[in-house]
Amino acid sequence: MHRPENSLLCQLPPEAREQLLEHCEPFELVLSAELSTRGEPLSHAHFPIEGFLSLVIDVDSHPPLEVGMVGAESMHGSELILGLAATPWRALVQGAGSSWRIGAQELRAQIDAIPALKALLQACLLTRLHQQTLAAACQRYHLIAPRLARWLLMSQDRSRSERFHVTQEFMALMLGVRRVGVTEAASQFQDSGLIAYHRGELTVLNRKALEAEACSCYVADKEIYNRLMKVKT
Repeated sequence: MHRPENSLLCQLPPEAREQLLEHCEPFELVLSAELSTRGEPLSHAHFPIEGFLSLVIDVDSHPPLEVGMVGAESMHGSELILGLAATPWRALVQGAGSSWRIGAQELRAQIDAIPALKALLQACLLTRLHQQTLAAACQRYHLIAPRLARWLLMSQDRSRSERFHVTQEFMALMLGVRRVGVTEAASQFQDSGLIAYHRGELTVLNRKALEAEACSCYVADKEIYNRLMKVKT
């Protein structure tokens, strides 16, 4: 059986990976748990193994808005390479699972000790900046249904399963739209046989058709990751 791993860590040379993992600890990602608080320095970095996180921002009295998603392909805390500045977002566990956790100060020490880790985290941070820029444009110019299809595909990629738990209220919050808009789009996908949804459990039934419904940002987001992280496809 395939053993889940963090893809980012797998890009490190074996000796460097083992050296870093000696300073990490297994950590359970509990659904809806908050791993970082806006305006406060990060205490830990996380390399998800299973499960995934949503990076959300709060603006005035508006509902939180998702500005990024982190799963086993990446990490939460790459900005620590810049120092211990306060983080601009909250990190919420969107999909339960597990991660490798390392203290912020210890990670910075390992960045200095492992040149390959420093280069990897620089690429990871640059990738996130590019992806968040794309996400901002997507939110401004694309309609709800294509954005929802993209978000569902991104969630499925990181959950590594055709089925995952999500509520319509949460989807609306993450997309920054009214719940009625998400309900209408999800109903269209369900009527067309793309997804099945019942009491918070969503199943992707026809991924290829869902990809056809998604906005161009889904493919563009993956291309950004593969290019900047130098992933061969």
